[in-house]
Amino acid sequence: MAEKSLVRRLEKASLDTKLRLLDLCHQTMIHIGGDLSVCDMMTALWQYAIRYDVENPHWDGRDRFVLSKGHAAAVTSFSQAAIGCYDVQDIYKEYATDFGRFGMHSCNLANPYVDVSTGSLGHGMPVAAGMAAALKRKGSQSRVYCVIGDGECGEGSIWEGAMFAHQYQLGNLVVFADRNGFSFDGPTEEYMALEPFAGKWRAFGWNVVEIDGHDMDAIIDTIDRLPDVSSDTPTIVIGKTAKGHGVSFMENNASWHAGGVNTEDWEKAKAELTAAYQEKWGAAV
Repeated sequence: MAEKSLVRRLEKASLDTKLRLLDLCHQTMIHIGGDLSVCDMMTALWQYAIRYDVENPHWDGRDRFVLSKGHAAAVTSFSQAAIGCYDVQDIYKEYATDFGRFGMHSCNLANPYVDVSTGSLGHGMPVAAGMAAALKRKGSQSRVYCVIGDGECGEGSIWEGAMFAHQYQLGNLVVFADRNGFSFDGPTEEYMALEPFAGKWRAFGWNVVEIDGHDMDAIIDTIDRLPDVSSDTPTIVIGKTAKGHGVSFMENNASWHAGGVNTEDWEKAKAELTAAYQEKWGAAV
């Protein structure tokens, strides 16, 4: 198990990001449901797992990150801001503007901290596999981390990427799946059933880890136990999550795929998230 102080630090960092997401959602429309579902895993990735130099975003020795679930750009931006890539206030000022580095989807033409522009679901993960293959051929010790949504796993390109990663023994590729059970249309099992989801990845030859995607202790432990970068087997971490996690009127509600919150809902959502943290840790935020 992870040290309690580390778990608490990362849970507080995740809470901070969730509150910032709600502030942005009060300002404009964002993909708030999926941002909240993946926030805990994203916090651990950026503030614990990923090897990165904020002063040199193109450093050759860095770990790469691909947001295949491209519409979770806001949580990615705030996660990067938390490690010093840019000032949090810049996100509020530039988000969804003509001159901004931050928007509804990640764009590497506007933002040097984005490795791959994403948004068309299903293509980020195969790109990540290609990056991992190139790094392996170079003998690099860098990993490629990729975050996918379960909704995009209805795309054939995801499974082509899975076959490719197995074929070329890309143990330096680690995929985190945000298994919140919803796509834009509604429940995944109703519109494009994925189960047995873990079984499919195992059949494609992947190392599969299933966790509670909101359990920070489990997320840290999974990162600590990842196979060595020289492994021949790619890894997928399937995090069981809840869309709109932690906010009563958003949780498991497909209508909160994207949207903005009015002042009353904004205050209620922030109060619920803060209260949950305080109940667990018994501390003021």
